[in-house]
Amino acid sequence: MDSTQLLKGVLDTAVLAVLESEDGYGYDIVRRLRESGIGDIGDATVYGTLRRLYAGGLLRTYVVPSEDGPNRKYYALNDQGIASLVAQRETWAQFTITMSRLLGVPSKVQTEGKSK
Repeated sequence: MDSTQLLKGVLDTAVLAVLESEDGYGYDIVRRLRESGIGDIGDATVYGTLRRLYAGGLLRTYVVPSEDGPNRKYYALNDQGIASLVAQRETWAQFTITMSRLLGVPSKVQTEGKSK
């Protein structure tokens, strides 16, 4: 299965999750996504996602001067973004349970129960 297609469906959620712990500017967010294991992601894809989330009212922005070049535009979750992330977590949890069941992947609870 091509993980690129899966990523397209969850990139908004991944970006919101990265911003939950700390505000960030574009390249910083790309770096943090890559460090978390999402390696096959293009810079332009993340920048487009940030613009879309901002336009959708889920993020706020502010500018911070940079000593290394132009000012940096930081993104942060607002209240609507936090609420969206909470809802997306619940959706993801239900989706993974359903897909694991369909694919025959044993849940952690089932696996642990068998080893006792």
